[in-house]
This record gives sequence, structure tokens and C-alpha cells, in this order.
Amino acid sequence: MADEEKKSVKPFPLEVNGARGEVALWVGDVPLVIAATMSGLAAVSTRLECKSFQELFMRLSGVEAAATLAGLELLTVRGDRLAAINELKLKHFKDCAAAFNTALAHHFDGGEGNAQAVDETAN
Repeated sequence: MADEEKKSVKPFPLEVNGARGEVALWVGDVPLVIAATMSGLAAVSTRLECKSFQELFMRLSGVEAAATLAGLELLTVRGDRLAAINELKLKHFKDCAAAFNTALAHHFDGGEGNAQAVDETAN
């Protein structure tokens, strides 16, 4: 057996509710669970002074330093966010961006939204 095959994958120690849009994220040896809650997104948007949801999405998924730090601090729902921020290195940014994208995608799960309100507004 090759050495790579002998290495076991470290189990994720925190509960992750995927139905709620929660995403597991390792920052070094620190496990976090993040979720793109509306209050968390609003706080990140305010901190980064984003003018639109598109700008917020681009900054979180674009491995920008300020956005990554804000996302870790404000979108973490489980885990030690301060330890993760202290552990954060540039090599972790790709995984952070992927986790943010996955959490944001939960809001675009194909739901139709409030069709009645859309119809009323259109008339």
C-alpha cells in the first residue's frame, strides 16, 4: 500500500447540517462550520461596504483577504472562529472561497421564491 493510501482522512468533529446550508471547513487544524445566514451576509456586506449582493459574492469567492477574514468571523456558526483566524495562511484561502461558494449556493437551490408576490408586483 502506498504511503498516501495509509494516511487516514481526519474525521470532521463538528455537526454539519447541510439542509440548513452549513458547510464544513478546516482552517489548518481548526474545524469550522459556516453558513450564509442572512444576518451574517448583512454583517459581512456592511463591514466590506458592498453595494450589491453581486459584489459581496465576488469578494467572498475571490479570495480577498478582508472578505475572507470577515467571512470567517461573521459566517461561522460552530467552531472557534478566533483560532481559525489566527491559524489562517494564504494556502487556506482556496478552501475558504470554496466553502463560501457552497454556503452561498444554498440560497440558489432552485426554489421558486414567493411567486404570488412576484405576480402581484408585476400587475
